[in-house]
Amino acid sequence: MSDSPAIEGLKQALRRLPGVGPKSAQRMAFHLLARDRDGARQIAEALRLALERVGHCQRCNDFSEDEICPLCASPRRDHALLCVVESPADLSSIEQSGAYHGNYFVLMGRLSPLDGIGPDEIGIHRLEALLDEGRVKEIILATNLTVEGEATAHYISELAHARNIRATRIAYGVPVGGELEYTDRGTLARALTGRRDV
Repeated sequence: MSDSPAIEGLKQALRRLPGVGPKSAQRMAFHLLARDRDGARQIAEALRLALERVGHCQRCNDFSEDEICPLCASPRRDHALLCVVESPADLSSIEQSGAYHGNYFVLMGRLSPLDGIGPDEIGIHRLEALLDEGRVKEIILATNLTVEGEATAHYISELAHARNIRATRIAYGVPVGGELEYTDRGTLARALTGRRDV
């Protein structure tokens, strides 16, 4: 049995979401059509509104309904500190920690030459303009611990050093509450090389 073009279109649209394969997309599509049409309408309306209203903050590049997002506009933030992250999800995680009170720059990706993603694709020119304003004294590189994340951090640290701006990297290592015997070798190695005085 083949589904109607409308159902196939819905399943294909749902497959665009990260982590959603053919079976999950089919399950979602059938659920929305059979049991939750009001929910489907709410999703469609929320998506329409978000696409219509949400853009990027002109300063930090995070998602925002305003030209300058509330974090960048806040006088309580330390404008001398700039934390560079790969995604809005990373920014959200750091904010939820409550440990950081500076500003951010969201790259919306990371350098990956093999995938055709270079400095222009992740907005490095906007980051450089922000650094050239002269307010930032330290840039905290909070890119992921992947080959691409490390390459991105190195590239940005060079930009910072060229402007006499301190560049630091967030520490990686054993998680709070973690036990050494269950920690993988890479994490332990990183924790040992990133050790600090107590």
